[in-house]
Amino acid sequence: MNTTSNAALKRKAVVLLSGGLDSMVTAALAIERGFDVHALTLDYGQRHRLELSSARSIAAKLRVADHIELSLDLRAFGGSALTDAIDVPKSGVGEDIPVTYVPARNLVFLALTTACAEAASANDVFIGVNALDYSGYPDCRPEFIASFAETARLGTKAGIDGAAFNIHAPLQHMTKSDIAKECERLKLDPAWSWSCYDPTVDGKACGECDSCRLRKKGFEEAGLIDSTVYQA
Repeated sequence: MNTTSNAALKRKAVVLLSGGLDSMVTAALAIERGFDVHALTLDYGQRHRLELSSARSIAAKLRVADHIELSLDLRAFGGSALTDAIDVPKSGVGEDIPVTYVPARNLVFLALTTACAEAASANDVFIGVNALDYSGYPDCRPEFIASFAETARLGTKAGIDGAAFNIHAPLQHMTKSDIAKECERLKLDPAWSWSCYDPTVDGKACGECDSCRLRKKGFEEAGLIDSTVYQA
């Protein structure tokens, strides 16, 4: 009889778990696909710090194999409404890249997630970016994700040794409505996650920032209830 545990037989994957809706759904999809999921959450000095506690809650509820929290204070650079004394816009999603863009955030985050994966002898990295209903951030685009896989291959010992990294972005071509439906199908409670960029002092989602607007629109179009408590 083979006594090897199922976990030992699974391929490891590191999931970038921000605590937002997209990262929660991505982590659940990685588990559904049979991966032994290890989660990485980055505390980068973001003003919406409620997402950090959401990440901890999601990791516990999904029973991931391991959850690492890493501090990287991007407030030292500033340049974003999420890390600097800049008002979070509430006028709706426009055509220009908004001030909530954090310079090179996903480039930095993917590099750290890949480093975490290499240290854990994992070749699979999951990130919850999507490029349909989103704020127009350049580091969410499919061409960036594809190019990073090659960068990871060239810049790591694992890559040089022939073990290329697989960068999974399962939500890449989904609308927010599609993501809301996946959340429902996977039996996840939307309230476990946090998306708002500018929470109220009493811990409610503002309902007016780009992230709130996109999230609310997605659930409305899907005909589903978002259990998140909004101020507006």
